[in-house]
Amino acid sequence: MSNSNSPKEDIALPDAPATPQEFQGADLDSASDSDSLAGKIDLKAEPQTDPPEPASPAKVSVKKEEGGDLENIFKDEEEEDFFGDDDDDADFLASEVGAVSIAPGGGPSDPQVMIAFYQRLFPFRPLFQWLNHSPIPCHDFGHREFAFTLQNSAYLRYQSFPTMELLRKEIIRLNPSRFEIGPVYSANPRDRKTLRKGAFRPLSKELVFDIDLTDYDEVRTCCDKANICNLCWNFITVAIKVMNAALRDDLGFRHVLWVYSGRRGAHAWICDKRARSLDDAKRRAVANYLEVVKGGGQAGKKVNLWRPLHPHISRSLKLVKDRFENDILRDQDPWRDNEKAEKLLQLLPDKTLNDALRKKWDNHPNRPSLRKWADIYDVAETGVSKDLNDARNAARLKESKEEVVLEYMYPRLDAEVSKHLNHLLKSPFCVHPGTGRVCVPIDERDLEAFDPMTVPTVVGLLGEIDAWDKVHKGEGKVDDYEKTSLKPYVDYFKTFVNGLLQDEAKVKREREENGGNSMEF
Repeated sequence: MSNSNSPKEDIALPDAPATPQEFQGADLDSASDSDSLAGKIDLKAEPQTDPPEPASPAKVSVKKEEGGDLENIFKDEEEEDFFGDDDDDADFLASEVGAVSIAPGGGPSDPQVMIAFYQRLFPFRPLFQWLNHSPIPCHDFGHREFAFTLQNSAYLRYQSFPTMELLRKEIIRLNPSRFEIGPVYSANPRDRKTLRKGAFRPLSKELVFDIDLTDYDEVRTCCDKANICNLCWNFITVAIKVMNAALRDDLGFRHVLWVYSGRRGAHAWICDKRARSLDDAKRRAVANYLEVVKGGGQAGKKVNLWRPLHPHISRSLKLVKDRFENDILRDQDPWRDNEKAEKLLQLLPDKTLNDALRKKWDNHPNRPSLRKWADIYDVAETGVSKDLNDARNAARLKESKEEVVLEYMYPRLDAEVSKHLNHLLKSPFCVHPGTGRVCVPIDERDLEAFDPMTVPTVVGLLGEIDAWDKVHKGEGKVDDYEKTSLKPYVDYFKTFVNGLLQDEAKVKREREENGGNSMEF
């Protein structure tokens, strides 16, 4: 998972202090909407001057594929499919893929396993179109930062590539254990050391969120640390539902991609152009709006709300209330042990009531959490506390129980990940080096069906290819990912990217029809 508090070392490639020779022929000026963002982002620490363009290079020819020319890009969106007529990803390096020998028991730490994955299964084309926002290479991709973690743990930042083919070739050459995606910069990240001060700055990046189950360790009892199970994955399912409601209904975003982290969490990528253009101040505002559970592991009460509740909080409370009894009181049963039940008592407002509850529970050891939760109102109604006879104090008890529900069920965000434009986040479809699981998209149309325990592993996928080939010898050409359990995840990602590209094309077409005077958000 991303750790915003532990920056990694920037290791400059000794043989590439500036733009490599093979990249110097790239012309990224065509089909780019992102260039106009330079100068619109208000970063007070940087001068608001347009950065110089690198020395004019000779143009590199970009292969025009069927459906990729400008006339077809902006056809009616009901008919548009940015992937339908593309060649298979496997075509690009088909000549480079030979028989791969994988040692018995090989896992994600085996370089041969990883290189076979990148060559045969990684969906480079949809990843490129997702980050480029167009079938034709432009600054949105060419000025995008990539960071590679190599097999020897070296960390290479500020890598950039004009085209998908060059990214793919470099990944296969370096064979990283994982790679991360950063912002689009005002200039080529590889040339940052040759530019004047202030000319190199981040312009845009997806708004991202990181939810990690280790942040739920104080409320989950089934697992802890890096361990997960289906019971505690329910926290992530609920978190996605709550976040989706806020991101879509309150903030108006449409293109929200959730990706399994490969072990114990999920990442959200909000890909709308409006989200990508947010500066740090606006990202902080969004993160603060969504952050309800505050404080570290040693903090006491982590949810303190103003009344009346904000509509977002009221809606979130309704969403999580439906799951609280089953997911917390029954499955997690966090207060069965009387010592742990002290945590619950600390969150209630009336000392006299707490003393009465503590006495009752001491007389009934191992009382289930479901019963202890019901005891709160049952004991309060006996009149044990005169203060609770006051309507205002009685309402405060109800409010405290609502805050307990939110403290245990509301999404626990790593807010620092979301607040900074230049934060890097692990790419979708990377392989988690510890579990071997692929970081697949989560189909939010059927959240309850997603099971992290059955997510494909890299070794399993390579085995599925071999098994398919043995059964289907001599049959027509089939892309390798289609032979495996990775197919539904890649197909879902393609559908998501296609919808994003359609919206990008629609916005660009409307702007051109209006003479470039359409409103920018």
